[in-house]
Amino acid sequence: QVQLVESGGGLVQAGGSLRLSCAASGRTLSSYAMGWFRQAPGKEREFVSTISWSGRSTYYVDSVKGRFTISRDNAKNMVYLRMNSLKPEDTAVYYCAARGRGTISTTDRSYDYWGQGTQVTVSS
Repeated sequence: QVQLVESGGGLVQAGGSLRLSCAASGRTLSSYAMGWFRQAPGKEREFVSTISWSGRSTYYVDSVKGRFTISRDNAKNMVYLRMNSLKPEDTAVYYCAARGRGTISTTDRSYDYWGQGTQVTVSS
């Protein structure tokens, strides 16, 4: 079992930045691909970003490309999402997820473990 705990969310003005962290316990994450998803009120959960087990492959949804950066530190069992130039439409609960296979995926059903989420609110 893998337990994931997100942190770093909060309230920020448009144009601001936040860094989300995802701490894993239970198993080392070094063989897992990781992903960030988000769910806004009244909307379905959507893919945001993913990173391979090695960190060499990453992928982003078009709406965050150039603004968000995913990274990982396998030695610390941590995954991060740096979010710059935040917009009101980025407001959502952000979830960290771990995928047993090390390759990246944009599909939420391919992820095996999920955190509880952290709220990000961007004011205009």
